[in-house]
Amino acid sequence: MGAMGQHLFVKLEYGIVPKSVFDQYVPAHVAYVRNLQSEGRRVESGYWFERGGGMMIFEAASRAEAQIIVENDPLVLNGCVRYELKEWCLVNPKSEQPDMHGTRYAASQEQSS
Repeated sequence: MGAMGQHLFVKLEYGIVPKSVFDQYVPAHVAYVRNLQSEGRRVESGYWFERGGGMMIFEAASRAEAQIIVENDPLVLNGCVRYELKEWCLVNPKSEQPDMHGTRYAASQEQSS
């Protein structure tokens, strides 16, 4: 869980239209992400280096809220991507707030006597 009872979600997306169509909706998608950020929501979005898809990591209070956020993304609204929505459970016992720019993985492996 993120800050103040927020859960982390990941939208994995896969492009299903020609790049020329997809690119028409990228500015609206970027504006949508910036709007979510301006509301104080932690959100990051980007595409795979080899193209053809991308990912958005974001906070939501529930899976239902996360689904609404995804369904209102212009890339989804305009049929540019198919997606999977996953709740992301971090393994990071030393921190209550995950690092959205490179999650630290802290797993303790104590030796038992």
